Amino acid sequence: MVKVEGPMMSLGASGKLGGALVFSKWKGRPYVRTLVRPANPKSGGQVGVRAMFKFLSQKWAGLTAGNKATWEDYADQLVVSPFNAFMGRNQFRYRDFTPPTKEDPAAEVEVADAPCVLVTTLGIRSISIELTPAAWVLDWGFAIFRDTAPAVTASFDNLIGIVLNDGANAVTWLDTPLEPNDYHYIAKGFSNDGVWGGDSNEDTETVV
Repeated sequence: MVKVEGPMMSLGASGKLGGALVFSKWKGRPYVRTLVRPANPKSGGQVGVRAMFKFLSQKWAGLTAGNKATWEDYADQLVVSPFNAFMGRNQFRYRDFTPPTKEDPAAEVEVADAPCVLVTTLGIRSISIELTPAAWVLDWGFAIFRDTAPAVTASFDNLIGIVLNDGANAVTWLDTPLEPNDYHYIAKGFSNDGVWGGDSNEDTETVV
């Protein structure tokens, strides 16, 4: 923090200048500092963590009473709510690139369904991803992965979105805003007891 005398050739100044400096007062003394913008990390890993957090926080309410009851012992160990136990355990699983589970402990015995069918549709600085599930669905959700090179390999670093599989209908997810580039997508289902399914087909769009 730099103290100033007669800032801006005046008796006082406040606010931003040129997107680089901020003039203000502290304890009655004028000062100037560098404008610092809050960070909003968009690395592949950070995007995936956010996507998983959003999915889990929205799906807790839809779990059965039996599902929720399984989190009580783990919650008691941590002295937190069952919801927080559910969120924490599943985020920890995801950091090992293991899908979430509705119950604790994760059974990890369900056989994953046949891969879903993925179809992309180009929009204005956006791409819509439609996922059609297999005929009989054991999958809880679909994880969507994106790369700017073909032959996408699903990983912690390129997961961009997660959608609930309702067991019957196609679901869509919108990837936006996008800069001009080629974008390649695949998706993987995951069971409600923490098992990955197979990769979908890969589809590609070019944003210009």
